[in-house]
Amino acid sequence: MSCAEDAAGPRAPTIVCAGIAALDQVFRLDRFPVPHAKARASALAIVGGGCAANAAVAAARLGGRVRLAAPLGGPAGADVTGDRIIAWLAREAIDCAGIVRIDGLASPISAILVDGSGERIIVNFRDDALAAAPAPDAAGMLAGADALLIDNRFPEFVLPICTAARERGIPIVLDADRPTRPADALVAIATHVVFSAEGLRAAGGHDDVAAALMRVGERSAAFLAATDGANGVTWRAEGGFARLPAFPVAAVDTLGAGDVFHGAFVLALAEGQPEPDALRFAAAAAAVKCTRFGGIDGAPRPAEVTALLDARRLPQFEFCALQKSLDWPRNPHR
Repeated sequence: MSCAEDAAGPRAPTIVCAGIAALDQVFRLDRFPVPHAKARASALAIVGGGCAANAAVAAARLGGRVRLAAPLGGPAGADVTGDRIIAWLAREAIDCAGIVRIDGLASPISAILVDGSGERIIVNFRDDALAAAPAPDAAGMLAGADALLIDNRFPEFVLPICTAARERGIPIVLDADRPTRPADALVAIATHVVFSAEGLRAAGGHDDVAAALMRVGERSAAFLAATDGANGVTWRAEGGFARLPAFPVAAVDTLGAGDVFHGAFVLALAEGQPEPDALRFAAAAAAVKCTRFGGIDGAPRPAEVTALLDARRLPQFEFCALQKSLDWPRNPHR
């Protein structure tokens, strides 16, 4: 249960998310089309997208109070994509005061094909000029905040917010979905870095996820983890690494699952959960999302995550031989 669910308990955590917001047009097909052929979709969802915006929605649905900082095209009324993104975020109760609109630019937009197995193909457009957008007032964004989540799409935009968060001493979670290097400024300033498997392999220079984590760990003091779809999540632990297998679910649509993972993880950290517990909660939230078509529109509510955690099908933590033995609870949210 999140803090927000218990009226007699502590206040709901305040989460700030900073990075990219987009509009996703998601088409469902039995199979991906071949070149020069037409394909008819069986379903269409037009929803919000972008790593930071999706994580914001996930954290809000799970009980957090969430603010978003992101650059979008403008002005209002001219850039209709940006207008739709902001309207969608408002419906999810996201505070959009940190959104910066740049006249004459187009907001990010994606076309996404999802096949019968839940896998996807993504084609996106992002105006590179959005990278020069000025960051919002960092002090105002972080007032009363318990944690910050960032992605690495617009480093110059999010870095001032990270600097202010470091000064406040709150967790900074980096969604390293895009390939990066351990020496990058965002990796250096983050307290927690959660890679996609693809991003980690590029950063660590090794195909094996655990080996890549160890290599990145030689140059980073942050908590390091990587999500790898059906292969679960791996993280660096004292003396080695640990793994949590994926929850067994029938995947319908994996789009947005990583963003849900990040949103749930940063919320659990803000609630005071230790990292392994936060990873399990995040993995359960992402698993629930995968059972639904429609990208981030399938992000779960707290009761749905709790139901999966209580289903007595919990995967067990796995430790390498070098890892010290730790006794973590099987279900910290029960």
